[in-house]
Amino acid sequence: MADVTFTEVAKRYGDVSVIENLNLHIDDHELMVLVGPSGCGKSTALRMIAGLEDVSAGTVSIGGRVVNNLAPKDRDIAMVFQSYALYPHMSVRENLEFGLKMRGVAKDEMNRRVNFAADILGISHVLDRKPKELSGGQRQRVAVGRAIVRQPAVFLFDEPLSNLDAKLRVQTRAEITKLQQSLGTTSVYVTHDQVEAMTMGHRITVMREGKIQQVGTPRDVYEHPANAFVAQFIGTPPMNLLKATVEDSALRTSSFTLPLRMPLEPGRRVIIGIRPEHLGVPQAFQPALGDSLSHVIQATVDLVEPVGHESIVYATAGTEKLVAIFEPHEAPRAGDAISLGVDATRLHLFDGDSENAIT
Repeated sequence: MADVTFTEVAKRYGDVSVIENLNLHIDDHELMVLVGPSGCGKSTALRMIAGLEDVSAGTVSIGGRVVNNLAPKDRDIAMVFQSYALYPHMSVRENLEFGLKMRGVAKDEMNRRVNFAADILGISHVLDRKPKELSGGQRQRVAVGRAIVRQPAVFLFDEPLSNLDAKLRVQTRAEITKLQQSLGTTSVYVTHDQVEAMTMGHRITVMREGKIQQVGTPRDVYEHPANAFVAQFIGTPPMNLLKATVEDSALRTSSFTLPLRMPLEPGRRVIIGIRPEHLGVPQAFQPALGDSLSHVIQATVDLVEPVGHESIVYATAGTEKLVAIFEPHEAPRAGDAISLGVDATRLHLFDGDSENAIT
């Protein structure tokens, strides 16, 4: 059993609180992603699991054992850092063997573990090379391999792909996901990249200013955001958020109205959330929704970004800025006056004061 549990955990540096009242359970064999903007406390939480940061209050447990006072070497974890942290004077094989030698692992067992890790990571052919002779992707594989040979109860990944170019990031994140699935080792992965979080995690934990905003599967968090922060942080392009007031059966923004599909008291201040994929050519929504469940907004195009499979359209409707997604062959041009269809069945509503989701 290698579950990880935070119970009422806090981290403070003097009078500065970085994490307050963190409660989170990570299941055995799970790949949990901690995601959030810089400074939200996600790396600090990871380092508290590793024993690289002391816990100011509460407990951190691994496999049911409280580890607050255990040294990092006694926690049965292995960590992969943002920097590769390889010994430049050692070969790849020697880098992989180093930690095992320090623990007195027998040579035959050490060879077996190194060869196993090298094989599944596709680095068997570079075992005799020095780190300076490797590409960035190969160096990151060696760093992961050094964690694998430890055979820990928990893998910890601290933004391991941030030093790679875009193509290598996509390739390596897929490799890490497949690796975790095949090994089944409990893993905690920290990133500020919500695409990494959405594509890798069994569940994701969205953090902000040292507090958990939402925990759930990527689909749950995307389709049912707990508040306006999560709604805008998760999703590319980000969700459109518009301030509005309830008027009878309508939602009135500063520039247009949208249909209201739930009973809310008149005068209530709300925030409307519209995913860019739920804005577009009116005809795309009309056949399925009917007149009563869709709406058309008149807008002017500010900018169009073609990204291959789709075009991202930035537009202005009165004083409201909107982002929509069009099929490439239907995309307008900058300066065009357009009609934007809204899928009113897919609107998200948040309270205007608390910014929590209205359900």
